[in-house]
Amino acid sequence: MNIAITGGTGFVGSALTESFVNDGHSVYILTRNPDNKPVKKGVTYVKWLKDDAEPAKELPNIHAIVNLAGESINSGRWTEERKQRILDSRISSTREIISIIQQLDKKPRVLVNASAIGYYGSSLDQSFTENNTEAGNDFLADVSKKWEDEAMNAQNHGVRTVLTRFGIVLGQEGALPLMVLPYKLFIGGKLGDGRQWYSWVHIQDVIGMIRFAVDHESVQGPLNVTAPEPKRMNDFGKTVAEVLNRPHWIPVPEAPMQAALGEKSGIVLKGQCVLPQKAKELGYPFRYIKLKDALENLLV
Repeated sequence: MNIAITGGTGFVGSALTESFVNDGHSVYILTRNPDNKPVKKGVTYVKWLKDDAEPAKELPNIHAIVNLAGESINSGRWTEERKQRILDSRISSTREIISIIQQLDKKPRVLVNASAIGYYGSSLDQSFTENNTEAGNDFLADVSKKWEDEAMNAQNHGVRTVLTRFGIVLGQEGALPLMVLPYKLFIGGKLGDGRQWYSWVHIQDVIGMIRFAVDHESVQGPLNVTAPEPKRMNDFGKTVAEVLNRPHWIPVPEAPMQAALGEKSGIVLKGQCVLPQKAKELGYPFRYIKLKDALENLLV
């Protein structure tokens, strides 16, 4: 297959590209600066989001598009300007994807568009599946909702559309190194009251579920990309401590984290219990169901 990927040089995108290439597929990474990218077998870099870019003319017959593009929510404080950039980066890149699809003579079979479990808002006592159709009312929920609405326009061109709502992706990059650092320094403990849900997923299952969505025509609409067994923060921390043979003992109260991070503190102080109901019903074979197994694979 020929697969076009945006955000193909990021944490998830790099792993996904490697997976496709290792299985003999050709990957076309859409990037603003194709000239400074390393040469890789099976990978072609295509310029986009520039005034002189014409990606639709450079792409061959594309079977699938995976859209992972968007400014990181993790770096920098959430000023109003930064929040607008986070939203705009997702909307503009997705609109460009729809424009490319419109220009292609032969449409791709599927668009897999990134989203986030932040779509559901936060809750201490409610579990969410793809059957929960109402978005939350905070910033991340608003971004996810608008992002998904934009992506669903691909259906107007006959393209099957999957909205992969990512949980906390555990891997050698991303959130995990920062999450385990306090434990490595012997100062790990619960954040806030520790009752907030962390709906985690191993990077190998992220790649597996994206590829499952590409390959199976029965997958469409929202797809929760999370492990079947979410953990409350306190239990998550205890498991990290157990795997690293470190204490879980120094709590960090909510107030100083809110003071330091502002609205962004909600990423770690709030959460949602999100279950991958659709993936389970459709038969996706999870590689990592237990948090301890996932952490031992990544940390030991």
